[in-house]
Amino acid sequence: MKQTRRMSLIEALTNVAFGYGFAVVTQIAVFPLFELRATLAQNMVMGGIFTVVSIARSYALRRVFETIRGNG
Repeated sequence: MKQTRRMSLIEALTNVAFGYGFAVVTQIAVFPLFELRATLAQNMVMGGIFTVVSIARSYALRRVFETIRGNG
C-alpha cells in the first residue's frame, strides 16, 4: 500500500524533529569531551543549522537519485 502525502509529510516532520533533538543532545554530551563549551541556546542554534544542512543534503541526493532513476 502506498503512503499518502499527508503521512509522508508527518513522517518527514517527525524525522526532522527527532534529528534536531538528537543533534542538540549529542552536542551537549560530546562537546565537553573536546573541551568545547556552548550554552543551551548556542547548542540549539547549531542544531538548527545542522538540521537545515541535513535537509538540504537529503533533498539534493534524492533529486540526484531521482534523475538517475529517470534516465536509467
